[in-house]
Amino acid sequence: MNSKQLAIKASEHIFAKKGYDVSILDLSRLTSFADYFVICSADSDTQVKAISDEVERKLREGGIHSWHREGYDSLNWVLLDYVDVVVHIFKKDSRQFYNLEKLWGDAPVIEVTDPSIEMEKKSSSGGAKKISKSSSRKTVIKKSGTGTKRSSKTSGK
Repeated sequence: MNSKQLAIKASEHIFAKKGYDVSILDLSRLTSFADYFVICSADSDTQVKAISDEVERKLREGGIHSWHREGYDSLNWVLLDYVDVVVHIFKKDSRQFYNLEKLWGDAPVIEVTDPSIEMEKKSSSGGAKKISKSSSRKTVIKKSGTGTKRSSKTSGK
């Protein structure tokens, strides 16, 4: 599995625990310490821990072990280091404060979407459907000539 595939696989495990606003930053042409950052948000300490545990457990089951991890003491920002891929799991306020996307603003962003939202779209038969809290969040990424613009949208009820 190459580093891009690992980053995408980590994002899938994040979605399994209802992580949201997932971004994959391609750092391969900007730095030598990592090829990709996977960044996501969570609403609580419990969710940060659940996401980080899920990513570690599922990747370990596939024979991929983290080299280092940090942040389990405070659970505001957990970092899982897989050498070429670094997974950042933030509580929403901490993510806004550290703003890694702005810090690494020159990095191309790989768009990822929650597979459960895609399945809901495919299974929808045109009738009214209930939108749950977890499926109503999505990340919109727009690339323009001056850079990448991102915004989070939440569907109303």
